[in-house]
Amino acid sequence: MTPEERLAEMGITLPEVPVPVANYVPFRFAGSLLFLSGQVPRGSDGKPITGRLGVDTTIEQGYEYARICALQLVAVAKTAVGDLSRLSMIKLLGMVNAAPDFTDHPKVVNGASDLFVELFGEEGRHARSAVGMGSLPSRVTVEVEAIFHVR
Repeated sequence: MTPEERLAEMGITLPEVPVPVANYVPFRFAGSLLFLSGQVPRGSDGKPITGRLGVDTTIEQGYEYARICALQLVAVAKTAVGDLSRLSMIKLLGMVNAAPDFTDHPKVVNGASDLFVELFGEEGRHARSAVGMGSLPSRVTVEVEAIFHVR
């Protein structure tokens, strides 16, 4: 089953690719590697979802927000390569806007990791970093970026 078929089976429609708000591009190729700029969670109104893990946002909410970031990354990847079956996940970086004593960053970033494995199967398994940040742009809860290999 292709990633596109899995998306359809899950009842998921990919979101629109957000327009960059600064001087960067959503993706960039380096040989057979596809680098995706960080994505932040957006609500149905298109506005960034804000909050801080360990203060006003739960681990479960953070997990869902990381999943939203992953779906946005998939949308960008589809724009870049067309056929998602051409992709193998290499590396994921999840940055969590967290209180200084928050320690469950990996549980939050699992929202993105789990989605990639659901969609891509073994090709979705990846190396990963899940780190806490003192703040993120616009006070968003999480930001996720990815690197794929393109076949």
